[in-house]
Amino acid sequence: MDQSRIQKILSSKRVLQFVFFVAAVALVTYFFPGEGKFRYTFQEGKPWKYGLLTAPFDFPIYKDEAVIQQEKDSIMVGFQPVFSFNNAIGTKSTADFEASLNKRTDLNISPSLRKSLVQALSDAYRKGIVSSDSYTQLQSSKFKEIRIVENNVAREMPVAELQSPREAYENIIARFPDAYSHHVLQNCNLNDYLNTNIDFDSVTTDRLRDNLLQRIALSDGIVQAGERIVDRGEIITPQTYRILKSLEAVSLKKNAVNDHRGYTVIGQIIVFTCLFAFFYLFLALFRPQTFNEMRTLGFIMMLIVGLSLIAFFLSEVRVQGIYLVPFAIIPIIVVTFFDSRTALYVHLITVLICAFAAPFALEFIFLQLIVGMTAIDSLNDLSRRSQLMRCAVLVFFAYCFAYVGYTLLSESDLSKINYTMFIYFGINCVFLLFAYLLIYIFEKSFGFISTVTLVELSDVNNPLLRQLSEECPGTFQHSLQISNLAAEAANKIGAKAQLVRTGALYHDIGKMKNPAFFTENQSGFNPHTPLSFEQSAQIVISHVTDGLKMADKQGLPQAIKDFIATHHGKGKAKFFYNSYRNKYPDRPVDESKFTYPGPNPFTKETGILMMADAVEAASRSLKEYTNESISQLVNRIIDSQIADGLLRDTPLSFRDVETIKATFIEKLKTIYHTRISYPELNKPAKPREVKEPAAAETEAPTEPKAPAPVKADESPTTELAPEAKAPEKKPETPAASPEAKPGPEAPTPEKKD
Repeated sequence: MDQSRIQKILSSKRVLQFVFFVAAVALVTYFFPGEGKFRYTFQEGKPWKYGLLTAPFDFPIYKDEAVIQQEKDSIMVGFQPVFSFNNAIGTKSTADFEASLNKRTDLNISPSLRKSLVQALSDAYRKGIVSSDSYTQLQSSKFKEIRIVENNVAREMPVAELQSPREAYENIIARFPDAYSHHVLQNCNLNDYLNTNIDFDSVTTDRLRDNLLQRIALSDGIVQAGERIVDRGEIITPQTYRILKSLEAVSLKKNAVNDHRGYTVIGQIIVFTCLFAFFYLFLALFRPQTFNEMRTLGFIMMLIVGLSLIAFFLSEVRVQGIYLVPFAIIPIIVVTFFDSRTALYVHLITVLICAFAAPFALEFIFLQLIVGMTAIDSLNDLSRRSQLMRCAVLVFFAYCFAYVGYTLLSESDLSKINYTMFIYFGINCVFLLFAYLLIYIFEKSFGFISTVTLVELSDVNNPLLRQLSEECPGTFQHSLQISNLAAEAANKIGAKAQLVRTGALYHDIGKMKNPAFFTENQSGFNPHTPLSFEQSAQIVISHVTDGLKMADKQGLPQAIKDFIATHHGKGKAKFFYNSYRNKYPDRPVDESKFTYPGPNPFTKETGILMMADAVEAASRSLKEYTNESISQLVNRIIDSQIADGLLRDTPLSFRDVETIKATFIEKLKTIYHTRISYPELNKPAKPREVKEPAAAETEAPTEPKAPAPVKADESPTTELAPEAKAPEKKPETPAASPEAKPGPEAPTPEKKD
């Protein structure tokens, strides 16, 4: 298989969809809390939420840890640590001290004092000297006595009688209060002969301690197989709680011995595969565009897996830690970029995955579904920061209200409410505010566009729009009219009004390169006069490609660039095309020179813009603005676009098209309504000449005639007339953008060869 074929297979949508699926299942399964879990979740003082439970096997009833620790403490009170007595150290140190005294002839020590000093040191060793560290620990501990082993014979000694080298030194000094004896002891360096002869025996002490602790019984009863433990609705008493904890400990120990981890993993793979498979099925059936767009599909799968892993981690850190995860952040992000139905389905799949790690699965699912729907309903269109704050507050109240309701339903007692949960809910909602930052990050990373960005782009003070208004004032006014017209139609059929409004403002920015070649920006001179039909068509058509280049330079989102590229689709510049055909009926036509590059509109919003663009431009050429003329114009233009196949790729239905037509007609009637002229104030009559008011002055003002029609740039419905004679002079100018927009018949100008 050649390299190009391999790359083609790897880049296939189906391959990437499969990779996303397998990766999601593998990651969720791998990071799922791996410790063996008891199949029941319970709390002391709360009702048993499952059916009748009987003992599956014999098991002991273990004591509480507090009880066991209390018994250990009571035993350890009378425990005596073991120390070993080394008599050889005392004998050697005493002999060395006596030899040192004998050598100090300069001190003139009397035999009786020498004997007394040696005897004092010998008595100190006979009593025993422990290290300074052991002395400090024993004095501060609860031990009252220690056990001293000397020549395999044990004896007890009170801790209060122990002495460290310092204590021994002070005791010897105290036996000789006279100054001369002090002088002798200091010069003989008594400290050098005070060594530790009682050492801590850790081995023997630990062995004796373990023997004592092993006598403590860890259980105080037994439950036989088949014995009733608890039934549904019964309150879990302290004794029942101990029995359940004992059953849990024994069950987990048995599972560890039997090593059923492999079956658990298989079960996890099956469960998560089912959940992701149904999610894929939903996208394939109801959101095929999202399903076939790898960037979008990968983003959604990343959200589900990422939040699930965070939930798994927090559920292991704290029992109720999973409630710290802001699950409502997923529907907020998804509804901002996509739609509410997709947001709800993504939220549902995420909650079901994480429910297997929650302590109370039913309670967890109920709470998360409530807050998810609250977030979606309260934040269907995020365009201001205050909306997110309001959403977080509503989510907090939804959490609290749902939790209180669930607790009262299951336990019928207000005292059973765990008020710590409200702290978790509050922290959760604080994390929810980070959605604003995440939306911005995801928007820039994945190329999505949010309503917040659309609102910012639609600001007429935006540098690009301000430049358009200054260089092409006619085109700017044309774009404003289209944005209002298209947004109203989008609202009527449930499309994204803010998206089409913003796209309409930018769809003709390419005209800034050659503004004088479009009628709305001309002031007398027509630059098309000396040009051929092909040259004029190419200049007019180029405003699409020029607009895309400007959009790339300004970093406009792809969704806005789609409006620039598709607002003429693959239609023709019919004014020049028909004029050429009329003047040269026998010549072959290179249609590529008169055809826009496209593509055709492929969304509801881009389709609405194409229709609004053509209708608004052509409406300026009407000679009179009556209900009949406006209706005929709108129907003729849109039907012509449908007949040419320009709207074939859009998901617009026939009902949508009829709604759009009706909206355009009503809006155009409002735009071009007639106004009455206000009468001027009559001059006051002269005092001596009193005349009757004229009949015309007493009558109500009549409606003026419609304003003179503004000539359209081009008429896409110009009929081919091979026999018609071309006039000598070229018409004023082609249209601003209605190059493919219908309008009244225009004379065929004479062009140069």
